[in-house]
Amino acid sequence: MQLKAVDYNAPNAAQEFVESLRQTGFGVLKNHPIQQSSVASIYKNWEAFFNTYEKNKFVYNKDKQDGFFPQSVSEVAKGFKKKDIKEYFHYYPWGQCPDALREELSTYYKNTSSLAAELLSWIENESPEEVSKHYSMPLSSMIDDSEQTLLRVLHYPPLAGDEEPDAIRAAAHEDINLITLLPAANEPGLQVKAKDGTWLDVPCDFGNLIVNIGDMLQEASGHYFPSTTHRVINPEGTDVTKARISLPLFLHPRPDVKLSERHTAGTYLHERLTELGVL
Repeated sequence: MQLKAVDYNAPNAAQEFVESLRQTGFGVLKNHPIQQSSVASIYKNWEAFFNTYEKNKFVYNKDKQDGFFPQSVSEVAKGFKKKDIKEYFHYYPWGQCPDALREELSTYYKNTSSLAAELLSWIENESPEEVSKHYSMPLSSMIDDSEQTLLRVLHYPPLAGDEEPDAIRAAAHEDINLITLLPAANEPGLQVKAKDGTWLDVPCDFGNLIVNIGDMLQEASGHYFPSTTHRVINPEGTDVTKARISLPLFLHPRPDVKLSERHTAGTYLHERLTELGVL
């Protein structure tokens, strides 16, 4: 099985995209409205930022979860004991950000959030009635005025050879949120776990936009849409000297939004962040 890119402008784009999400938990879009020049510029500017001491002036607020997370506090995926080999910056419009980088990141945040709302409408419109009747409100309305949607700038540094045994750039995990939008990274490595347990390489053609389902959409849809396990594997050979930058946008509902009889978005998020050890 392969993940194929769906043309955003095709007449049947919504159907093909949602079917891919349904079958694999992932959808890949090409010819979408996010400017590749913007993505390339962000990658360049933030790789330079991560290579300076200035990043330490923006160390994260534990309560607000905004700012720079050094590798020493990197996430430990649920069920794993080794920290991921990465560092990252959490951007929220209301949070801290280097002045020189804020405008570019803010524009990208707005544009991708708008596209994400459209994709959530695709998902809702393509949901069977027995699934959509359980949504507490339109999926795209769940993110209206949400201050929880997170843009994460991820930096996977070159491998130095002294990494902990079995540690990888991002251990197998599922995302917490509704959906995640991710432009193809500057280096390969992202894999998704298929239903038969094998690992599939996610197309990393520069210009593709990768979308995956998170746990909150799985919860809201009664598991009709699967939150798919994915990981970022370590490079090999000469590629170990290359850093990897990626830019996931995690679409989060407002905390009060009801996901299911068990959870609001707020209670669900708190439960998962506690499991990850970041609260």
